[in-house]
Amino acid sequence: MQANPAVAQVASLITEPSRASILTALMDGGLHPASALASAAGIKPQTASFHLGKMAEGGILTVHTQGRHRYYGISSPEIAQVIELLLSISPPVKVSSLRHSVQDQAMRHARTCYDHLAGKFGVQLTEALRLEGIIAEEANGFSVTAQGEHALKRLGIDLDQVKKCRRAFAPKCLDWSERRYHLAGALGAAILQLLLDRQWVNRLPQTRAVVITADGQKGLAAAFPLTFSVLV
Repeated sequence: MQANPAVAQVASLITEPSRASILTALMDGGLHPASALASAAGIKPQTASFHLGKMAEGGILTVHTQGRHRYYGISSPEIAQVIELLLSISPPVKVSSLRHSVQDQAMRHARTCYDHLAGKFGVQLTEALRLEGIIAEEANGFSVTAQGEHALKRLGIDLDQVKKCRRAFAPKCLDWSERRYHLAGALGAAILQLLLDRQWVNRLPQTRAVVITADGQKGLAAAFPLTFSVLV
């Protein structure tokens, strides 16, 4: 068997502590300037620029230029999935303050995992979709049932467009805080975008956490009447 040294090269790009902090901050799926990422990682802007350059050169990050400013983001859902998997097998971070405790609880309750939902809410929404017969669990992911195709269409999700995305359709993603699977991939991203567009969930500033709105409570109760009780 021939070894692949490129694996070590990729691993070296994401396992350095400052880089790991930057990548975790980018798991909100957004684009951020170097200054914000330096602050999130607790390092100097010059140090952040060095690390960002190395990760961009290695294909881990993408760089978007707007005028004189550069914005960085994770380059693919596959990279995000690797980071989430590493988070799921990492020891928990020690809570050092009341503020940290509040942020940690919010993240564990409901957050984005790159471009789909995670946390207790993400896992339980996935379970609700399964119990309602909208999706079926398989060995390596989820599939949409015939009943589910109609239900998702009523919700406003165009499955034909979702299936055209050049990525996995509905893979499982191991949730780092719940230690269970949530729905990821193109379908997971479409569901999150729908909830954001309808303002059923809102992003919290400077964090990956999201909050379920009053309209979201009503909308989810109407969409999943049999299993909404788990979505708390």
